Amino acid sequence: MFAACTLLLAASCFAQQDVKLKKKDRKRDVELVTTEGTIVLRLYDSTPLHRDNFLRLVKSHYYDSILFHRVIQNFMIQAGDPNSKRAVAHQPLGNGGPDYTIPAEFRTTLFHKKGVLAAARDNNPEKRSSASQFYIVQGKTFTDKELDSVEVVRLGGRKLLPEQREYYKTIGGTPQLDQNYTVFGQVVKGLDVVDKIAAVPTSKEQDRDRPLQDVRIIKAKLVKRKKN
Repeated sequence: MFAACTLLLAASCFAQQDVKLKKKDRKRDVELVTTEGTIVLRLYDSTPLHRDNFLRLVKSHYYDSILFHRVIQNFMIQAGDPNSKRAVAHQPLGNGGPDYTIPAEFRTTLFHKKGVLAAARDNNPEKRSSASQFYIVQGKTFTDKELDSVEVVRLGGRKLLPEQREYYKTIGGTPQLDQNYTVFGQVVKGLDVVDKIAAVPTSKEQDRDRPLQDVRIIKAKLVKRKKN
């Protein structure tokens, strides 16, 4: 039985990577229908490796039934662990996913403002991204003094661009993650749903930060892009 499961898992991973993208797919948005409402994501063309990987996973229905397994208010909501689809209550999550990674695609113009989509990763020196796990930033607003501290302590002395600093002061985000995790899209509809998910009660036990009541992506699909 184990061998059969292993073969099924391998076949599934192969199918995901083998999904063919059409030119029009790259001009579509991604709709996440969740138990808390609908979120629409727009992927960036400036991060093509992450864009195409995410599109392939969506087209293969990889994200259907997956949980938001890690939720931290004023920080972010995270999903993408396939082990969460049938996870029992209090089961720790966050280590599942395909057995490949994606090279970092850092862009100085892309930063962790509220509502961006970014790739999670483990602690690797090249900062390569997880193949499937992602997070959406909720974040918080910062003062100039707090941003000065972030630049020194978290960004190694790298200065935020003036427009980034202004955004973090007025709308918010997670500047401490800039140039450490690849940003590759943003929410174009459903920021209120992100806020709603971020506010749910979460565990403080071994499954720390997992919502006490499952928050599930019912279905992820490509949809026609609407003009803003």
